[in-house]
Amino acid sequence: MNISATENMQMALGAVWTHRFRSLLTILGIVIGITTVVTVASLLTGLRQGVVTFFQELGPDNIFLFRTSGDPSQDNRIPKEAKRRPLKPEYAEYIKRWCPSVEDTGLNLMIPPVVEGKPITVRVPGYESESINVSGGTANMTDLTPRDFESGRFFTPEEDQRAAHVAMLGSSVAAALFPNGNAVNRTLMMDGAEYTVIGVYAKAKGGFFGENGMDNAVDIPLRTAESRYPQVDRFMITAKARAGHRQEAFDEVESVIRRLRHLPTGVADDFSISTPDQIIQQFDRITGLIGLVAIAISALGLLVGGIGVMNIMLVSVTERTREIGVRKALGARRRDIIGQFLVEAMTLTGAGGTLGIVISILITMLVGALVPALPSSVPAWALIAGFSVSVAVGVFFGVWPAVKAARLDPVEALRYE
Repeated sequence: MNISATENMQMALGAVWTHRFRSLLTILGIVIGITTVVTVASLLTGLRQGVVTFFQELGPDNIFLFRTSGDPSQDNRIPKEAKRRPLKPEYAEYIKRWCPSVEDTGLNLMIPPVVEGKPITVRVPGYESESINVSGGTANMTDLTPRDFESGRFFTPEEDQRAAHVAMLGSSVAAALFPNGNAVNRTLMMDGAEYTVIGVYAKAKGGFFGENGMDNAVDIPLRTAESRYPQVDRFMITAKARAGHRQEAFDEVESVIRRLRHLPTGVADDFSISTPDQIIQQFDRITGLIGLVAIAISALGLLVGGIGVMNIMLVSVTERTREIGVRKALGARRRDIIGQFLVEAMTLTGAGGTLGIVISILITMLVGALVPALPSSVPAWALIAGFSVSVAVGVFFGVWPAVKAARLDPVEALRYE
């Protein structure tokens, strides 16, 4: 009596459906485990896509130098780094002159949110905003880190040289101050000085948790920033490597800055130097740790679910002893019995995996709808891996009950009451 795989599957589905409430309780651990890992994978994948897009906009060939690590637009939280000497603006010219692999350099003066105890705000009649990132930059920054404009333009070298009071606004700042649009050629007040808006950036792509700080930007010429905030020394240098020579440029820039800062061999850098790829790698390390925690929680759920499946399959073997005896008496082989119970175990856990995947997709969609700033994307590999793992759990924990069923003596099984 040979039983096909299709017949085995039909019998397994019939057995699961007959005891559907018991089956649901049995696979609850599987559902929780798969839901956890797929949901976390979906959210982290969405976050990573946003981060990658964010740094691609900053320029894949760029090298960034700042006194401290972290976001240059924010105050540093590491006391040891806060004591570092600031970068000098003339370093940018030295890098361009002494580094053959560097095509061009640009300079930004990052203005902190609070200067001398006073928060910086921008306002126009009827509207005001404190959620801004103010920086002064050289005129070539538009070539080093190109930005799309919704309207207007970037400032010219001549406007930078004469410290013109002109400004480019990020999309969020422009919307907050000029909700009716038409911000170009309008004036605003920032920290007691009047500026003319000459450009509005298009909404930036990517970002952290769906938020991109460039949308809150107020960019002014470097000379203007230096004249308005002579006490601020938070200079950031952007060095653009020649195509295909970013690693050589990175090594050259690091060597030049170390020499300019008189750092002996073996002494750690007292400045931060990074590339978009390195920052993405740091993000991947952080998300990797989060992923490990999610996998650990998922593994616990799968273990509990697997033990539950093994237990229920052992109960099923006991309940169906006479059925097994009848099948053996009719000519069923051991492998037929093993196949039947393995398929049933795999059907149980596979159903749990499928239910977990469906729930995780719904959770991801719900999070995306409730929190649009939190990007989410369900990767195909997570769905495939989640279902495969759930089926594998069924195989692993279903072997013992299946073998036990196959070893039953048909005569004794037929006598079982």
